[in-house]
Amino acid sequence: MSAYPVSIAQVRAARERLAPYLQRTPLRSYAELDAAVGNGIRVLVKHENHLPTNSFKVRNGLAAVTALTTAERRQGVICGSRGNHGQGIAYASLQLGVPATIVVPHGNNPEKNAAMRGMGARVIEHGTTYDDAVAESERIAGVDGLTVIHSTNNPHVIEGAGTITLEVLEDAPRLDAMVIAIGGGSQAVGAMVVLQSERPLPVFGVQAAGAPAVFESWRAGRPVGPIAPNTVADGVATASSYPMTLPALCAGLHGFLTVQDEGIVDATRLLIQTTHNLAEPSGAVGLAGLLQLREELAGQTVCVILSGGNADAATLGMLYR
Repeated sequence: MSAYPVSIAQVRAARERLAPYLQRTPLRSYAELDAAVGNGIRVLVKHENHLPTNSFKVRNGLAAVTALTTAERRQGVICGSRGNHGQGIAYASLQLGVPATIVVPHGNNPEKNAAMRGMGARVIEHGTTYDDAVAESERIAGVDGLTVIHSTNNPHVIEGAGTITLEVLEDAPRLDAMVIAIGGGSQAVGAMVVLQSERPLPVFGVQAAGAPAVFESWRAGRPVGPIAPNTVADGVATASSYPMTLPALCAGLHGFLTVQDEGIVDATRLLIQTTHNLAEPSGAVGLAGLLQLREELAGQTVCVILSGGNADAATLGMLYR
């Protein structure tokens, strides 16, 4: 039995469902970024920040909502989120006329909350962490008969994330490795599903040291935690591993490392400086990992994913104070 929760055929089917709503995102290289990384590495940046919600999560949301039955769409969907997944669900629901409820923790990024409300979603604040918000979304779903769309533990979400790597392979005839941020693991697992079928290449996972639950679970070979997250990269601030992605991460990752917040902040500034694109800290975690892997990956062509650009004013102030 495969450790992977979805197949390449399912990822391709998701791509067909997404096609009416999304354009492919650019894959670009930057001489200044290559020089900053050094060791002869050519960096390919996949610009998921160019999607409608400025994050790859809109792929996941659309893949999940387009797979619902007519009755499920009529009843409505709900999720817990720190913002990017919620925006993806809100956008998908807006396109398809589906009522959406997003549960966020108290103190969540107010600009992300406003964006979700602007797309017609009902936003509820509950608890202090992402996991608190997920638990409350599941409770409400049971009362109101809504469909829960988890940000990771959903096969259609993983299918949507896998479409990133389909595009990368089409645009990169030469590619030696991918370095991918991990919150719950949908990007990395989606990438490995595609790569094992189309072009076997190593995938390195990167997690914030302040939110290491998946890394510690991978290292132990079993679920560890929960571990309360404390990181500037709120988009990867998960407290637990997930049964739909952990086995695949254990089976398929070539390597896994953690990066300190200082390194994440430095990588965020570097992306902004060299690509002239807005990056949020969680969108720069992959690059932060590559900077730590530059000896191992010397001379290679490596893809990192600028997974989101939803940096609010407070975050930008922190980056440049």
